[in-house]
Amino acid sequence: MDIPHSSNQLRQVREDKLKKIQAITGEAYPRKVHTTHALVEFIQEFQPLDELALQGVTKTISIMGRVVSLRDQGKTIFLHLFEGGVKVQAYLRKDALTDVQWELMHLVDLGDFISVEGTLMRTKTGELTLRASTISFLAKALLPLPEKWHGLQDIEIRYRQRYLDLISDEDVFKIFEQRSRLVASLRTYMNQLGYLEVETPMMHAIPGGATARPFVTHHNALDIPLYLRIAPELFLKRLIIGGFRKVFEINRNFRNEGLSTRHNPEFTMMESYAAGEDLRDMMNLLEGLIRFLAQQVTGKLHLPWGETSINYESPFQRLTLREALVSVGELAEPKVDNHEFMKTFCASIGVEKADQKSIGLLQFYAFEHLVESRLIQPTFITDYPVEVSPLTKLVEGSTSTVDRFELFIGGMELANAYSELNDPIDQMKRLEIQSRDRESGNEEAMHVDNEFVTAMEHGMPPAGGQGLGVDRLVMLLTNQASIRDVILFPLMRPQKPKDDSLENA
Repeated sequence: MDIPHSSNQLRQVREDKLKKIQAITGEAYPRKVHTTHALVEFIQEFQPLDELALQGVTKTISIMGRVVSLRDQGKTIFLHLFEGGVKVQAYLRKDALTDVQWELMHLVDLGDFISVEGTLMRTKTGELTLRASTISFLAKALLPLPEKWHGLQDIEIRYRQRYLDLISDEDVFKIFEQRSRLVASLRTYMNQLGYLEVETPMMHAIPGGATARPFVTHHNALDIPLYLRIAPELFLKRLIIGGFRKVFEINRNFRNEGLSTRHNPEFTMMESYAAGEDLRDMMNLLEGLIRFLAQQVTGKLHLPWGETSINYESPFQRLTLREALVSVGELAEPKVDNHEFMKTFCASIGVEKADQKSIGLLQFYAFEHLVESRLIQPTFITDYPVEVSPLTKLVEGSTSTVDRFELFIGGMELANAYSELNDPIDQMKRLEIQSRDRESGNEEAMHVDNEFVTAMEHGMPPAGGQGLGVDRLVMLLTNQASIRDVILFPLMRPQKPKDDSLENA
């Protein structure tokens, strides 16, 4: 007998089996199936029981799943069903099934979906098993599982065909279960603090709320350009102006930027605002929230991160940007404030037009280059230059630094927070500066949003606000070095057409 070797031949073999299944059952893809347990429920309920207790379970159990292993021993078959990141073994005997069902079992391939009904047992090795009395065919996989289905080795396939990755690696499945648990726990925490969850537009007439290049689309009926949201900030502040005391949104943002292990153009943030609060309150909020989420998702407050570990239990460190340049970046203190030295240094690390930048901007660029990647333990960095913070109150008594922090963990920025600027006259001046910067070629500078300033002119109370990167927090709590490993379907470059000429020759 010829052994099929190409993907086309393998598919044809499976299609032939599918036709036989259709002829036998009359329905190769049934509409519905009844089960008593999901596989996770099956394990949770019956795994703790010993052999005697299993024998006492007299009810018939039915489960379904994808066949991921199959051992045909002539008159008996052992197989494993997969669902929800777990596997359950089924034991089939020829004399316990009808002739039709036994024939069906020999048309089953790895990857097919079946349901099994039967009673509980343990094998000689102690594995919890369902002894089949009935099987039903549910769906044929026309394409085979990857040969190394226990873990895909091709990174491109892992991300592009995530469903195969989930089938192939239980650890991957667990990461996304943890992500879901994190988001649910985040909502619980914010609700308990009295924050109201809201939804704001994802298409904006004017992009704003962050310095980033937006994605542009077009509304045909109105014949206007629209911008995918880069941040929800300006709409959430409108709600504070409107009288809400505390609001938050778990939002999807879009920024037309490059791809990296820490950047995906489409990403998730949790942004919140609280009237009557300031930067210090936002520090307390985030420190408590992250500690809570670490405990809820992992059960631990000391977690691995690459070759080191991160301590979420101790109070988070607090440094000004200038202090961090000296203590972490190891710049001599006199040099940090020396404008000429900082111009030369920043030019050497690739900052364009460094000789035209203010001392605050130069310190900011030096911080990004020297300090960020070294901030492994949770650290709040405060006192940013006003030039990079157009929506933030000035530090009291200062004209050059603002009441802003960024939270760094694992060498990357995790959150950004302000004592929010609520002076509409000052706000308009800063947006006009941003607009001029944009006209000079900075595509990431903010637009002037007159409607937002008008809202502020109706009176905005003092407020604290923050934005937390959900994807990066999942990275940290699950010890994943790439953001693509915590986003189910990360953006991928278009796939090149396959050349099937050799295969079909």
